[in-house]
Amino acid sequence: MRFLKLAALAVSSLCVFAAIAAFNATTCFAEGESYTFFCGDTSKNCRIVTAERGAAVCGLLLDDVCGESTTYCEELSDSVNLYCSADLPYSVTLYGEEVNLHICIKQDSVTVASPIIFGGY
Repeated sequence: MRFLKLAALAVSSLCVFAAIAAFNATTCFAEGESYTFFCGDTSKNCRIVTAERGAAVCGLLLDDVCGESTTYCEELSDSVNLYCSADLPYSVTLYGEEVNLHICIKQDSVTVASPIIFGGY
């Protein structure tokens, strides 16, 4: 009987610790339209896992994460603009999100800037 009480206490403790870890899970970036985890230790064996929502919990379930990314996309008539957060020194707030990398893709060119492309492009 004592063994069952100790076993129940141990299982309950594990459940509490797992719940605390899940609620405190964070990702490197604020979640954008999707969140991507890069898993593995080399480019050759890299596995890409994309989460549409709940990225923090998804990241807890992956054991070999070696990189993360997220993107905010804006489609205009003549271009597609991608905004993301990277490990760069400058940032701006755009649409309520902190971004510091801006990539503009047009039919004949690609422009990349940090924190964003200022002026005409």
